[in-house]
Amino acid sequence: MNARLAVDIGGTFTDLVLETPQGTRSHKLLTTPDVPERAVLEGAKKLLRGETLRLVLHGTTLATNALIERKGARTALLTTQGFRDSIEIAYEHRFAQYDLTMERPAPLVPRAMRYTVPERIAADGGVLLALDEAALHTVAEQARADGVAALAICFLHSFTNDAHERRAAEILSALLPGVSISLSCEVCPELREYDRASTTIANAYVRPLMDGYLARLEEGFRAIGIAAPVLMMMSSGGLCTVEAARRFPVRLVESGPAGGAILARHVAAENGLDKVLAFDMGGTTAKLTLIDDGAFHMARSFEVARAYRFVQGSGLPIRIPVIELVEIGAGGGSIARRDALGRIMVGPDSSGSAPGPACYGRGGLSPTVTDADLLLGRLDPALFAGGTMPLDEAAAQKSFAPLGADAAIGVAEIVDETMASAARVHAVENGEDTAGRTMIAFGGAAPLHAARLAQKLGITRVVVPLGAGVGSAHGFLQAPIGFEVVRTRYTRLDNMDTTALEAMFTDMRAEAEAVVLQAAPADGLVESRTAFMRYRGQGHEIPVLVPPGLAATALHQAFVAAYARVFGRAIPGLQPEVMTWALALSSPLAPPARLAEAAPLPMPATSASRMLTDPATGAADSAAIHARTSLAPGATLCGPALIIEDETTTIIPKHWTARINAGGQIILEHAP
Repeated sequence: MNARLAVDIGGTFTDLVLETPQGTRSHKLLTTPDVPERAVLEGAKKLLRGETLRLVLHGTTLATNALIERKGARTALLTTQGFRDSIEIAYEHRFAQYDLTMERPAPLVPRAMRYTVPERIAADGGVLLALDEAALHTVAEQARADGVAALAICFLHSFTNDAHERRAAEILSALLPGVSISLSCEVCPELREYDRASTTIANAYVRPLMDGYLARLEEGFRAIGIAAPVLMMMSSGGLCTVEAARRFPVRLVESGPAGGAILARHVAAENGLDKVLAFDMGGTTAKLTLIDDGAFHMARSFEVARAYRFVQGSGLPIRIPVIELVEIGAGGGSIARRDALGRIMVGPDSSGSAPGPACYGRGGLSPTVTDADLLLGRLDPALFAGGTMPLDEAAAQKSFAPLGADAAIGVAEIVDETMASAARVHAVENGEDTAGRTMIAFGGAAPLHAARLAQKLGITRVVVPLGAGVGSAHGFLQAPIGFEVVRTRYTRLDNMDTTALEAMFTDMRAEAEAVVLQAAPADGLVESRTAFMRYRGQGHEIPVLVPPGLAATALHQAFVAAYARVFGRAIPGLQPEVMTWALALSSPLAPPARLAEAAPLPMPATSASRMLTDPATGAADSAAIHARTSLAPGATLCGPALIIEDETTTIIPKHWTARINAGGQIILEHAP
């Protein structure tokens, strides 16, 4: 009963890792997008050899893909009379000010399905206009006529007084049986009307899809003899119950990348690294995350489905706890083309798992990053996926013929530079730099591109963990069970009511415990409190850990230190204020033990080689091929070389060395 199964559904591949007392086993197979649970069940049957599972840990991109592809439920919005256009007005600005062809993202709910009802709550929670309950019957009739499957209720200022939202939900639940209802006072009880409405609508939009999928998955598990409870990975880096995931599926939107970030934090601790750039590249997207002193950069909001050149403001804002990362459409399946000026462009569209890159031999005709990697010698066609899925090199060459000679080099350089640019911007936005950091690379495509990307970012050391090709699934096994509760409560530090705040935190902890205690014991739970603060007159906040004791002076000092860390200096004479409070509760995690130094071994011999092209120079050299399973701790290699395993391949370019540490991890270092 000590076995645990971790499952990560990506846009191209579904990854599974089985953890037993004897070690781990993994399996990678193509995602089945139409019936996503099929790949999960097939992989589980492949991995299990009589073990009885204690837990299933699961992350998925289904919610993300539904938002991006607009394939969620038929959703309506119910809001305060006079405010149905707030989700279209958005922030009242142009995110691309000088582009006359700029298009805003279309709301998930069309105007005809935005219903209103007379009611009004003031900013202080007072009732200005009572809820017109009779009008809700008219709303129900219209919803039935429109074929609504999901309803988002978002009344003005309901984060200060939720009575109207809850009463409306009570009435409409009786009038509209079978319709999934999401309340903003539960999904996102925070200020900022547009963000709150957008998040609640997104939750309603994906809720029927996720509810149906999770029900089918649990039924499928029971059919193959798996009775273990399922815990879902959240964007915040914690695990929650299936029941919580069904209520708040929007919290799963960045679940896969969160698992990868947790793996990177674990590997950083094992190696004593305090400045890390986590690099996750799969078949559809690439994700980059900063980790400093063992801590993630956390955020309260992000955008999904950016529709206009990935420009900030062109997506749908989602306001949930999330590990701050940058995600771009650059993966192994990203499609290459030439634009009207003849320039090579890569992504953001992907060939996915069906039909996949041309070299998969599944009907794909477009040139992709994976096809370029094959033509550059980075992949051995006979050993891909452990030899179970041989690659068609002739098909890759045919797909690249329209792009011209040496286009594979251009595609590799462009996708690497795109990722490097995203990493630089992400670092600057967080007041950090990439140079001098250690990169931790995982995901099926990341070890192929890690060394070249590191060169572009001024990074000289790269760590490739064990099981890097299924890294996010490994990360799920390191994640705590946790939940975060947020409340907007405007507080001036010069007039802070500590008693009232402690009462609020008591209620917040009770709400968090209702989720966490379903899957974790009560003993030893770790609580952290965060205040989202700003100087009076500013428009946005920064997160500040609340010092023990909840004293105004200590909180002021913590804010000044955090502000100076982000912006370089504090502002004297201005008073800070708190807009929102958060409480996170999680099960305890023991820090990993530091890895010992491995005694050096002679360079291993090899009888196999492959011509490997270096995109930096265009030169091709003979590269030795090594199986990762043949490399013992202490082994050292000199580039150019390939280290091949079932789920990925690590490229060691010329002038780079690789050594295997005591944990079996590959440490790539640039030789000056």
